[in-house]
This record gives sequence, C-alpha cells and structure tokens, in this order.
Amino acid sequence: MKLDQIIISLLETDLYKFSMGQAIYHQFPGYKTTWTFKCRNTDVHFTPEMVTEIKEQIKAYCDLRFTEEELEYLDGIKWIKGSYVDFLRLWQPRFEDFEITTDAECGLAIDTKGTWLNTSMYEIPTLAIVNEVYFRMQYNYDELLESFKEKLDEKYNKLHSGTWYAGVFSEFGLRRRLSAEAQALAVEKFSHLNDTMECSSSFIGTSNVYLAKKFGITPVGTMAHEWIMCVGQGNHKHNPAYSNWYALNAWVREYGVLNGTALTDAITTDCFLKDFQLTFATLFSGVRHDSGDPIEWGEKMIRHYESLGLDPKNKTLLFSDSLNFEKADAIFRHFHNRTKVAFGIGTYLSNDTSVPALNIVMKTTACNGQDVAKISDTPGKGMCRNPEYVDYLQRCIDWRMQHE
Repeated sequence: MKLDQIIISLLETDLYKFSMGQAIYHQFPGYKTTWTFKCRNTDVHFTPEMVTEIKEQIKAYCDLRFTEEELEYLDGIKWIKGSYVDFLRLWQPRFEDFEITTDAECGLAIDTKGTWLNTSMYEIPTLAIVNEVYFRMQYNYDELLESFKEKLDEKYNKLHSGTWYAGVFSEFGLRRRLSAEAQALAVEKFSHLNDTMECSSSFIGTSNVYLAKKFGITPVGTMAHEWIMCVGQGNHKHNPAYSNWYALNAWVREYGVLNGTALTDAITTDCFLKDFQLTFATLFSGVRHDSGDPIEWGEKMIRHYESLGLDPKNKTLLFSDSLNFEKADAIFRHFHNRTKVAFGIGTYLSNDTSVPALNIVMKTTACNGQDVAKISDTPGKGMCRNPEYVDYLQRCIDWRMQHE
C-alpha cells in the first residue's frame, strides 16, 4: 500500500450494519447477495494506480478481526444479543468475495458475492476506502483538509451561535467521508456542542461505531434499504409489493419495540403506508426519510399517524437525505411542536471541501440468484441491472395501490 491503512477496525462501519447483521444471522443466514459499486459522478475517473491501492486497502481490511474490547463494547448495546457477539468473534471478511477491476466507465468496478452475512458488512468500509484513496491520490490532500477544517469551524460557530438551529442531529458521513482523519475531526468537534447551555441544537451521536466508542458518544442507526429489498424480494415466493410487511415483521421478531426506526422509501412511501398500520406504527418509535420532498413526506407521515389515532408528537421523523444545516433548520422550524424531529447528516459534515464530493454507492443487485430493486420517492436513486425486473416490481406496486 502507498497510503496508511484506512480501515483499522471492524467497528469502523455504520451501526445499522450490526442492527441488520444480527437479524440476518438469526433469521436469514442462508441468504446470498450480490453487491455492485457505482460512481454517479460523470466527470470522475479512477486511475489504474488508484484501483491497485483500493485492492491493497481492501486486502488489509480483510485481515482485521474483532478484538475482545470491541466485542465487549458491542455486547453493551442493549439490543445486541450474546449469540451475535459470539458469531462476530469468529467472523472475518473474505477478500475472495471481492471482484475489483478497471472494467467500468469511471475506471473502477467492484462486485461482491457471497452470503448476505458477509457481503452486507463490506459496503461501508469499501466506500470509505474508495473515497479516501481517490481524494488522497487525485488532489493535494493537505489543502483539502485545510478547506475542510475552515468549513467545519464555520458550521460549528453558526450552529453554536444560533444562526442555524438543527434540533437533534447525528453524523452519518462514513461512506463518503474525505478521510478517517476528517470524520474524526468533525465528530470530536460536534461532540463538544453540548458542553454548554448556550447552544440549543443537540448533537446526539454518529453512525460510525468506531468513533462512537472512541469519543464516548451514542452509535446511531437501524435499517437500510437492503433489509427491505432482501427480506421482501429475496424469497421468490413473496409478492415484492409486500416487501415492507415482510421486512417490518422480521424486524419486530428480532427487536420487539427496541431499535425501531423504519425506512419508508424502499418501494415508495405510499406503498410503505399500506403496511405501516396500527401495530407497526405503534411498535416503531419513528420513521426515516431518505428521498422525495421532506416537507411533503413529513406532512404525509403526520396525517398517517393521526388517521391511526396516534399522536405524532410521540413519534420521531428522522431526516437523512442530502442534508445541510440550512435545510435542517427549515425542516425543523416547519415541524416544530407538531412531532419529534431528528436529522442524520452525512457528506456535508464529513466531506465538505473546496472540491465536489464523490457520489458513490454500493447497492444490493441480487439476492438468492434473483434481481432485487428499490423504487424510491426520487426518480433515479434506484439501482438494478435488469430493467425488466424494475418494470415487474413497479407493476406489482401499481396493482396493489390500485386494487387494495
């Protein structure tokens, strides 16, 4: 490797990977998935040297193991079970699950294939590695870090002074961070936001479990789209228009009333609401927004809770789609005193520099040998290799919406 090792701990992933991982281990250990990398930036190219470095960094990641101290930390999270901790004691990433080539328009192609238990865990570290390799090898990293620090100070000062009000927020930026160093700077800085009574905004934690442990703050995260896609569409006997019901039901089997923030937009929020009826709406403490207009979505969720006879003031609307503090401020002011509002803020906190951030993703493209897809509330956010399957999924959703 030309660079220092980027991922230095298996805790260096988002908490929802452990949330989903435990449920996968207990309920779907035999499921197999394929994941595919995609760079959405049309002007970005990865050089062969970058691809070689990415390979070496991923090999180094695959040599990591959980330490007993890390396992003890995970065991201290109230919804993590001992059986899953014991599994993680034996678990290790497999470089053999990766296929990394230059065979893509952007110069970098990555696929991972294997058990869902394994491949799910690769997504976040892989994206973090790709990001850091790119920015360190494409630009003058020291200059980027200086611009990052300047912008970070400005954000902190405006939030601390009350220019912006972000309510309750957490940091979600691991997958698209400038570097491990930059994310640690951001998390450490905002962890001091609550030290005085002067700031009315409240920083509650980070999705990065390694940094949560390091700085003694709360790790944050529940489920991602992969959970709904694989649980709902991985069993070929299921009607995919009911993906949310299968996924929510399996989540409740695993966690009961704990760890309960439901993601609404895997196959559109309108279809989600068909299944998010009184039992689920009562058991889950809130819902997460990740596509579509946030104000329209929030109003729709409030109306839905009220239609079920539930007080929206007792539920949390978590917003996490391409946020900055200005957007969060506007959203909070709109919903203030009507419901609990929280924010998960990613790239804006972990990779805001003098150059544009990468828009890279790694998504589940197959489960148990069959295509899977998401149809979000924002056109173009889905990713599937088979347009015929997307058309089939859309027709299933349309039939349900029109006839049920």
